[in-house]
Amino acid sequence: MLVVESFPCGPLQCNCSLIGCKETGEAIVIDPGGDVDDIIELAEKHGLKIKYLLHTHAHFDHVLGSREMKERTGAQICLHKGDQWLYDNLLKQCSMFGFTATDPLPVDQYLDDEQILEFGKQKASVIHTPGHTPGSLCYSVQDKESILFAGDTLFKQGIGRTDLWGGSYEEIIESISGRLYTLDDSTRVITGHGPDTSIWHEKRQNPFVSAAR
Repeated sequence: MLVVESFPCGPLQCNCSLIGCKETGEAIVIDPGGDVDDIIELAEKHGLKIKYLLHTHAHFDHVLGSREMKERTGAQICLHKGDQWLYDNLLKQCSMFGFTATDPLPVDQYLDDEQILEFGKQKASVIHTPGHTPGSLCYSVQDKESILFAGDTLFKQGIGRTDLWGGSYEEIIESISGRLYTLDDSTRVITGHGPDTSIWHEKRQNPFVSAAR
């Protein structure tokens, strides 16, 4: 059984997710974009110890809380190597949008497509979905339902921006149609910003992907 808690955090209100194994108390956090006290308080409420900090990509609003989370919990910072250059330029990203930050800590583990991460008796599967950024990742977990943590690759009736550093419209469409749309229609999708959706809904209602196919 899983604990799954998702909530907006940080300056741009990215959706941060805490996913924990109820049986062992091990947990992962996806996209700690800020509000670290709230994330840690929620983990403590559920009696969870955070093992991994998983990032869907390295835009500043999804990684701003990573340093403090690492310092306070010891959890491993995990990222796809394709976004290392964005991660290294965190301060520059923030300055361009009028925010401040401290230098990021080194990445502990680079993630690869189809890699499996274990936390307690649960598993998270890594799906490489380039397009929003070169190293964009989605994470799939299985409980009573299939849940996809899509970051800024797929939104409810939308897709991530491709006009930022390293973005590619062709790649994001291929990532969604070729990787995400092959998942079961019933899969719940927790997006990087905004409301949840489902693979079924997006196949039928997403105008960006259907227009490109």
